[in-house]
Amino acid sequence: MTVIIDNLSPDKRPRHPEKANRPDTEVLRKPSWIRAKAPGAGPDAEIYAETKKIIQDNNLVTVCEEAACPNIGECWSQRHATMMIMGEICTRACAFCNVSTGLPLALDADEPARVADAVAKLGLRHIVITSVDRDDLDDGGAQHFADTIYAIRATSPETSIEILTPDFLRKEGALEIVIEARPDVFNHNLETTPRLYLNIRPGARYFHSMRLLQRVKEIDPTIFTKSGIMVGLGESREEVMQVMDDMRSADIDFITIGQYLQPTRKHAPIDRFVTPEEFESYATMARAKGFLMVSATPLTRSSHHADEDFAKLKAAREAQQAR
Repeated sequence: MTVIIDNLSPDKRPRHPEKANRPDTEVLRKPSWIRAKAPGAGPDAEIYAETKKIIQDNNLVTVCEEAACPNIGECWSQRHATMMIMGEICTRACAFCNVSTGLPLALDADEPARVADAVAKLGLRHIVITSVDRDDLDDGGAQHFADTIYAIRATSPETSIEILTPDFLRKEGALEIVIEARPDVFNHNLETTPRLYLNIRPGARYFHSMRLLQRVKEIDPTIFTKSGIMVGLGESREEVMQVMDDMRSADIDFITIGQYLQPTRKHAPIDRFVTPEEFESYATMARAKGFLMVSATPLTRSSHHADEDFAKLKAAREAQQAR
């Protein structure tokens, strides 16, 4: 875990101070199969602008912007946005992530209500809520997650809620607070294979994250669980297969696999671009291992097509229970 403390104003604080002294690495040219819709372009530009205005008017942060997601143009043009609560500064320093690192500000008590208002104005059937890591808080932000879920339920009772949480490492009782609020989908990303954790996700622990997801099912089996990894960081095919097996042992319902894209020259370098054929092979293997849902493509991200995927997830469970 890395916590950066400084006295600079937010507009003067470097985005990734912990990466400043790292040597530059080459940012590889993207292959032809990685092409994303340009933000605000095309026939849906007006809807994109409307989504952006609602987010700005409610003074909200989105992971779409902070993590430089390649799918922002497509998603916002359909009024889909992934809200990032608890600020825009993370206490971790993952080598792959574009979110700012440092000492976060105090929690905003009005944020859950503003998120709920934005969800209602956007008319969302399904919403994904994520956050920065908040190792500075006693509960890691668990109560703030719960308050946001309760606020959305109060204003948009028909909207299904998917959360993408931190790992709540060393935060006793935090997971139970979130589960008690009963999200429809509990997502926590493993991000990569165990061997690469020290370099790619140094503040986290692979088996703690796996156990977190397993505990969700033990406490409330009705909640769907979901996790994802990036490929192209130097992992082997055999390691990806082992992560799939570990996930199934933890009874995880939904796996996502996407291509890692390097945000800047200071971030972890791309080892290689995984081909669409390899992604399809991963998807075939994951389905054979018993996941209810699988999304494995170069541009797959945790919340990409989350609305449609949730409907498919429910249908898959119903089909499984009917056998």
